[in-house]
Amino acid sequence: MKVLITNIRQLLQVRDNPVEKVSGSDMKSLPVLENAFLLIEGDRIADYGKMEDLPDMETDKVIDATGKVVLPAWCDSHTHIVYAGNREQEFVDRINGLTYEEIANRGGGILNSAKKLQDTPEEDLYEQSAKRLEEVIALGTGAVEIKSGYGLTPDAELKMLRVVKKLKENYGIPVKATFLGAHAIPEAYKSDRKGYTDLIINTMIPAVAQEGLAEYVDVFCEKGYFTTEETENILEAGKAFGLIPKIHVNQFHAIGGVQTGVKYNALSVDHLEVMRDEDIEALKGSDTMPVALPSCSYFLSIPYTPARQMIDAGLPLALATDYNPGSTPSGNMNFVVATACIKMKMTPEEAINAATINGAYAMGLAATHGSISKDKKANLIITKKVPGYAYLPYAFGSNHIEHVMINGKVCHTN
Repeated sequence: MKVLITNIRQLLQVRDNPVEKVSGSDMKSLPVLENAFLLIEGDRIADYGKMEDLPDMETDKVIDATGKVVLPAWCDSHTHIVYAGNREQEFVDRINGLTYEEIANRGGGILNSAKKLQDTPEEDLYEQSAKRLEEVIALGTGAVEIKSGYGLTPDAELKMLRVVKKLKENYGIPVKATFLGAHAIPEAYKSDRKGYTDLIINTMIPAVAQEGLAEYVDVFCEKGYFTTEETENILEAGKAFGLIPKIHVNQFHAIGGVQTGVKYNALSVDHLEVMRDEDIEALKGSDTMPVALPSCSYFLSIPYTPARQMIDAGLPLALATDYNPGSTPSGNMNFVVATACIKMKMTPEEAINAATINGAYAMGLAATHGSISKDKKANLIITKKVPGYAYLPYAFGSNHIEHVMINGKVCHTN
């Protein structure tokens, strides 16, 4: 099927020569075609250009995008959307003065979610998670990574990853699975940290690999969670089974997690709310993508990733939602992009690059997603009529999306 989008006010992220990622000052450059067309054949981008250069052709469908912006669908490289229930009481507890760490120390936080998930049947967990996935697709997400980590037992972690696998099979967008058994120390192992890390290394990772349930292995490397030494042991074990490292680092404290990520050639290091000069230096010249999660900072009232310092130092940066029940109960990438501009002083060009091509890189999808390039997947956002792309983060309280296209087909219309 051939679909032609015509009269596009602005076609964003147009790259005739596709790039894997953009870094430093290059993030300020967002290639744009004004008054453009885009041709889709099947599920791929076949051609694009200026309207004045549009050739005569037969098509099955024409979409008139007069006054509208077209861009690649958002690439959300960090979510936890497979979870059970919610943690609204903890939200109220924080308003009443408790910190995230205090709530965790009382058995709340991740351990609270783990108990709920362990008690939830797999089919029920799937239905809850599918609803969230449908929600984020409607908000323009065209590729997503989903982590386990709310199971914290072999059976519950595998249950989560089987749900992720089922989501991948039933929805048209790329769904990348990450094993995050090292999300917290469960109550049963409170006095036996080594016992739990051994369980991850000797039981969980081999079982995940045997069933082919994950592509990545992740660790919450943070005070009160997993040390850098424990992180190294878990990443080493994961790599032995073909799992690519990712790490949660520097959310509350800088304890050397960034350096560990670079040492193990992690695809991404995520959070980065607390960054030292030596952490930025460690990332220079590496293949590891730093990922910021501004919705988490907004929701928890903690510092934002120092995007300006990092980009001005020449680093790349990706943006993701961290969609989860405790610290970011939202998968809205539009809000993430706006918040990055408003609170992290990223330009609209930098934020859109971070949420598209760099987000794709952070999921290993840069060859197929994240830019308008020939033969890439036609996962697209078509906005309503707007003055230009900077209006998207500027008018942050409105839904500017008219159509979401996945694999060349309109799957959602507002």
